[in-house]
Amino acid sequence: MKRYAFNELTVFQYIFLIHGAQVGIGVLSMPRELAEVAGTDGWISIILGWALAVIASLLIISIMKRYPDKTINDLLTLFFGKWLGKACIVLIALYCAVAAVTVITHTAAIINSWILSRTPGYVVTIFLAIPCYMIIQGGLRVLGRYAELIFYMTLWMPVVLMTAMPHTKWLYLLPIVKEGLGPIVTGTKSTILSFLGFELAFFLYPFLQRKQYASLGIIVANTLSMLIFLHITLFSYTFFSPDEITQYTWPTLNLWKVIEYRFLERMDIIFLAFYLFYLSTTSFPYLYFTVFSTSQMMGTVDHRKHLAIFLLLIVLALWLYTPNFIDLKKLTELWSFGGIVFGYALPALAVVPIWLLRRPSEERKA
Repeated sequence: MKRYAFNELTVFQYIFLIHGAQVGIGVLSMPRELAEVAGTDGWISIILGWALAVIASLLIISIMKRYPDKTINDLLTLFFGKWLGKACIVLIALYCAVAAVTVITHTAAIINSWILSRTPGYVVTIFLAIPCYMIIQGGLRVLGRYAELIFYMTLWMPVVLMTAMPHTKWLYLLPIVKEGLGPIVTGTKSTILSFLGFELAFFLYPFLQRKQYASLGIIVANTLSMLIFLHITLFSYTFFSPDEITQYTWPTLNLWKVIEYRFLERMDIIFLAFYLFYLSTTSFPYLYFTVFSTSQMMGTVDHRKHLAIFLLLIVLALWLYTPNFIDLKKLTELWSFGGIVFGYALPALAVVPIWLLRRPSEERKA
């Protein structure tokens, strides 16, 4: 019997879990960050970042194919032994925890800045933690269904954004590669955080029902994310002037402020309300795999107690201290560094040794 059969994922749930984990806080600030480094050629950096993410994703899948019924935590224990393996699992749990905390604190900060300016951050976090617990306690299959539902619920966003087309000036993009290839390559680093999420395939692969579609599914997930990043970035570059876009913290939200209808104003608030669902599809998987890892270390199957404790710790931390934008930037940089190690360096360094190692079954046959 499969160890993870109860929480098996369909191919679509697998795709939307990875895609949802990628399209998070990066979308709001990516146009500005790329413009500061690469100017209006930043959209080319997105394509380069997508290529790197796809390569790293395929390396992860090639590793997991060797041990299709094991997660990264199982592999660490298998290769490094009980105690050293658990030490590595602690590092992975910390990485997932940092990612989850980063997204949650950014979500609370965005809500405080744009909607509930007089509400304390910890109160906002309490209201975020309630649905968070209700969904994550149901397990990975529920998370997959939730990610798929949110994707369909937010399909209207790119269509509505197209109504801003008359206000755009595509001449802002010319000339292409005006500063050379150097800034474009440098700007690729800014896309690394936004494409993070594919590394969750280390956990998701053994849960996937039809594993023959794992490679195709992760390419589709990365491509969906790239199309959204390109859509937002190109519209931001052609709506704001090259100098103006760097003045906004979250240019994506400012872009939505110009969209109005006779029967509806402040579309940015409507967008933000729905975008909170997208932010949840980023934080929920990282929260789940944080408590999934800690539960495995403790030898327990039920992760709900760990989840409740972790959420309470986040609320308590925000009650004791409200992070400012400098703190949020440091958290983001820490997550980005961990993502480079876990998502890019680890697959690149591990793929050859793991493929050179024979499976136990192959050794017995020999």
